[in-house]
Amino acid sequence: MRRRPLLSSLLTTVVVAASMAIPAASAAPLAGCSGTNDGDVAIGDNTTVESPITITDCASAPSATSTVPVKIVHTYIGDLAVTLVAPDGSTYPLHNHTGGSADNIDQTYTVNLSSETSNGTWKLRVNDNAANDVGRIDSWSLNLGATPANDFSVAVSPASGSVAAGSAASTTVQTQTTSGQAQTVQLTASGLPSGATAAFNPASVTTGSNSSLTISTSASTPAGTYPVTIQAAGATTRTATYTLTVTGGGGGVQPPDIDITAVKAHLNAFGTIASQNGGNRRSTSAGYRASVTYVKDKLTAAGFTVTEQPCTSGCTTGAGPNVIAEWPGGNANNVYMFGAHLDGVSAGPGINDNATGSSALLETAIVLARLNPAMLNKVRFAWWTDEEQGLNGSRFYVSQLPSAERTKIKTYHNFDMVGSVNGGYFINNINSTQSTHMKAYWDSLSLSPEENTEGRNRSDDASFTNAGIPASGYAMGASATKTTAQANKWGGSAGSAFDPCYHRACDTTANVSDTHLNRAVDGIAYTLWKSAVSPTPGADFSVSVSPTSGSVTAGSSVSATVSTATVSGDPQTVQLSASGLPSGATASFNPASVTTGGSSTLTISTTASAVNGTFPVTITATGTGSRTATYNLTITGGGGGSCSGTNPNDVAIPDAGAAVDSDIVISGCSATPSTVTRVAVNIRHTYIGDLTVALIAPDGTAYTLHNRSGGSTDNINQTYTANVSSEAANGTWKLRVRDLAAQDVGTIDTWSLDLNPAS
Repeated sequence: MRRRPLLSSLLTTVVVAASMAIPAASAAPLAGCSGTNDGDVAIGDNTTVESPITITDCASAPSATSTVPVKIVHTYIGDLAVTLVAPDGSTYPLHNHTGGSADNIDQTYTVNLSSETSNGTWKLRVNDNAANDVGRIDSWSLNLGATPANDFSVAVSPASGSVAAGSAASTTVQTQTTSGQAQTVQLTASGLPSGATAAFNPASVTTGSNSSLTISTSASTPAGTYPVTIQAAGATTRTATYTLTVTGGGGGVQPPDIDITAVKAHLNAFGTIASQNGGNRRSTSAGYRASVTYVKDKLTAAGFTVTEQPCTSGCTTGAGPNVIAEWPGGNANNVYMFGAHLDGVSAGPGINDNATGSSALLETAIVLARLNPAMLNKVRFAWWTDEEQGLNGSRFYVSQLPSAERTKIKTYHNFDMVGSVNGGYFINNINSTQSTHMKAYWDSLSLSPEENTEGRNRSDDASFTNAGIPASGYAMGASATKTTAQANKWGGSAGSAFDPCYHRACDTTANVSDTHLNRAVDGIAYTLWKSAVSPTPGADFSVSVSPTSGSVTAGSSVSATVSTATVSGDPQTVQLSASGLPSGATASFNPASVTTGGSSTLTISTTASAVNGTFPVTITATGTGSRTATYNLTITGGGGGSCSGTNPNDVAIPDAGAAVDSDIVISGCSATPSTVTRVAVNIRHTYIGDLTVALIAPDGTAYTLHNRSGGSTDNINQTYTANVSSEAANGTWKLRVRDLAAQDVGTIDTWSLDLNPAS
């Protein structure tokens, strides 16, 4: 067993005679209307101790029949008084010196808490008022039994459509009340391509009603496929996705306008990662390793080839890896690299320095993958480790490149601190050939950028220039002071630092200028498109299915027509396939491959034992790229589905390694997932304080179950609750476990999921 700091053990419980002792390490806040604290709290003679549970996101008042299951180990329970303490300090006696010499309390109490507010910190207070017997609070739970909040769902039908640039496409936005009372919701759309607008008629509806969405495009709207997010905002916000295919437009040739909202979503994710991992993302920290996982998962999902490159020499001991991602296509002898350092300093979360550069780069990569333009040259992205300790990650990368590979890199572009709140507009090597596109974009905004003198040799571009590889980059300034002339030109405060929170704890998401960040990320995209994207559209196509849904009795079959169209370039042959079919269903295409512009008949056949329910079947056409359409299959009269499942297969958890997943596929579940979905987890591990455990929904949304609590305790054997009521029930759910420290390994032994537990 490895040694842990003594202080962390001592902080678990503080016992003071004839006074109140409160554990410093409390249970993490739990979303929903229930929670559990299974951390042991010692009960000394003649002392009072407390164990807290924090309730968040419970939308209703507690029930008159709230329940409090309590497990206390004590050899004389007649010594004990046990009380539930509400967030406002009100007390509710549960046990008052009864039971005499009986051992232990293992009982569920029912309490009328209807006059209380649900959200806040609840405490189990235990008083021992006699000598000679000690014990501990083993675990306790709080189930407020709140009535369901008003909630609703939103969907679009059809879920996809194709439109020629300059025309319009329509779909129906459907809302439904899922719990509580109907409510009025406002409808908006985001993720539209350049030149496209969305209109709803009506713009607000009462849940249970529909609205007509019309998306209008201009002649200059770029051709491509775009996931448009439909948002319905009421007491809460729910979303649906409409996949819009535009034909005959720019074909992804024109540089895109990157959505700043998407970039800020990455910033927020990095801020959350820091707050959950000691407040920073230093290269040697758990926060950095979680940042690596976040970036890698996003890139892999987008279709990149992603590599973690361990820094085996020259880096700080324990530093995490570089992340390298390459997009297919383009001349491999002409490589244009775009990079940013992913690590921060230990003083704070490192958001401007350098989650801004990392996030801008990540969203640009995602947009490149989504538009999938024809590539003229090769594009490679990099997120560097250990920059703050001496540019070590990028220096290692360059040192490992053979001479021939160095020659292939025509320019390295670096992005470090591109959201400074009092920022300027600086370009590394501003008058060089490699800076031409970067400068041209900022010149088009009349920004009059300057040479980045403050940042010279202070960021990862230096690793490349020192190796003879041309480099450039954007920056908005660090601790240097903005001059009066610069303030007159760019705005902001003369005599103040460009970034007043440089390398400080206040470098949070509040320490970012949206304007500067937006101008940087659009300049990155402009530079990439001008450097590496083909000036003429590549071969592209679209796919659709008609009708978009159908119902079949188990044992029968249903058909639909799959249509393809050439969007740009020459027609091509595409292979057709289907995924997402439930048990007992198969799909066939006639023909199985078509030349774009042609169509095929899809037949879905079912057996008598096929599972009842509605299933989104993904139709994939694969040619130079892949395009998809969705067919919603409803099966009736079959064997019925299930809203629960178990995976008993062991999955090894590597020491201080990548996250591992264990899957459960839910099919034929006709119920909406519960606000108190149960996740029973059995993990064998000798130090559960190393572990993060999350439930991953079919759409990729993560729900944290366990976040490095429990210290040196062995094993997790616990049933968690999660509010997944906004999720679709059917699909692949994952239990994701990651070990973030060394010297202990373990195994996911088994886990179960019940989306609709009995109340």
